[in-house]
Amino acid sequence: MEKMKLAGSVAGAFCLLAAAALAGGADKTEARPEEAIVGNVKTGRILFLGNSITLHGPSAEVGWSNNWGMAASALEKDYVHLLTRSVATLTGTTPVTMVENLADFERQYGTYDLGPKLKTFIAFKADLVILAIGENVESLTTDASKAAFKASVLKLLRALKDVGNPTILVRSSFWPDPVKDGILKQVCAEVGGVFVDISALSKDESHYARSERDYAHSGVAAHPGDKGMQAIADALLAALKTLQLKKVE
Repeated sequence: MEKMKLAGSVAGAFCLLAAAALAGGADKTEARPEEAIVGNVKTGRILFLGNSITLHGPSAEVGWSNNWGMAASALEKDYVHLLTRSVATLTGTTPVTMVENLADFERQYGTYDLGPKLKTFIAFKADLVILAIGENVESLTTDASKAAFKASVLKLLRALKDVGNPTILVRSSFWPDPVKDGILKQVCAEVGGVFVDISALSKDESHYARSERDYAHSGVAAHPGDKGMQAIADALLAALKTLQLKKVE
């Protein structure tokens, strides 16, 4: 399967999502974001860190004219907005979200300067961090590349964990890779996060955008479509609920 490298041309964006848009006209007396809790975990402020599956701006080169997760058919159908809406429904509170494309970090993990971005992420003071990367990382074929990738991801997550101790979910790649996903799982465990394995989704052709509509660019077509985005959101939500049960116990 030909895969398009997940572009990173889109800058991070703060998304203050309206309650009515997310919950179909929720009560105007909804709780404040800082009061939003699912189980024992705060969900008022969610930081999404990913690649084009998370956020991709318009690109004439690949025939993509939208500004949301590729290749959902509408903004409200990408996994970021689906998950945010589910959390809003559960808590009665619209989360404040920050969505950032880290494709450049994926491609340059050994040399990428996270400093400036880390300051922005830390200043956001997330209650919940969702890391959804891996697809743009070149195959890790040497011990050196494996160690460098692990060190870079660990640095990122530790920096976020050290400020405010947010709950962390790390998602495996939509296009699974045992080596990369294995490292992500290891790092996730080291920071006390929850690893969400979505590798099985790639085995179902109906999860790809190409199964829902035609795309001129095969790379865009290989991204998750509406069904795939829903499956990703469902997996993340299920993991979050499981974590709540463990914390409550």
